[in-house]
Amino acid sequence: MEDYRININYAKALFLTASDTGQLDAVAQDMRFVNQICAENHLLNVVLANPTIREGQKVAILRSIFADKVSQASMLFMTYVVKKRRAINLKGISNAYIELYRKERNIILTKLQTAVEPSEETKEAVRKVVSEYTNMEVELQTEIDEDYLGGYSIEFDNNMYDARLSTQILKLQKNFSKNVYESQL
Repeated sequence: MEDYRININYAKALFLTASDTGQLDAVAQDMRFVNQICAENHLLNVVLANPTIREGQKVAILRSIFADKVSQASMLFMTYVVKKRRAINLKGISNAYIELYRKERNIILTKLQTAVEPSEETKEAVRKVVSEYTNMEVELQTEIDEDYLGGYSIEFDNNMYDARLSTQILKLQKNFSKNVYESQL
């Protein structure tokens, strides 16, 4: 079972080590890659969570996947996590590290959801507006949701700007359902 405290404590340890060795950016890129692989590969998560598979085998699996794709510091850290029997937390630890990195570098994660792939001009406009609003650098994630009739929604730092066509239609329905000409007695 993943535990937030475990994830954040291991992520802080990795963050401090990377900071001391001047590898914050490289390790952040590695942790994004690890997070992506863990999110896409259910079988890897099952193997890491299985207590009957020995630690040596888990380390060998991680080395075969990540050895030539991540830095030595990240590989040593993942080996350490497995040896401490926290392999199941690898995805959560990588998420927590990425959040620590964003805070350190003054970066805000922004999600742009649209019905179609947004143009580069649109992405740049969203980055600019959110950056001016928050005074932070923007890391933009785009998501295509074909259920949108049109428009877009932007989420960042517990804020949401909803300019979807379906939302506008619902607002109009609510306004038309009120009869302002009838007496409210």
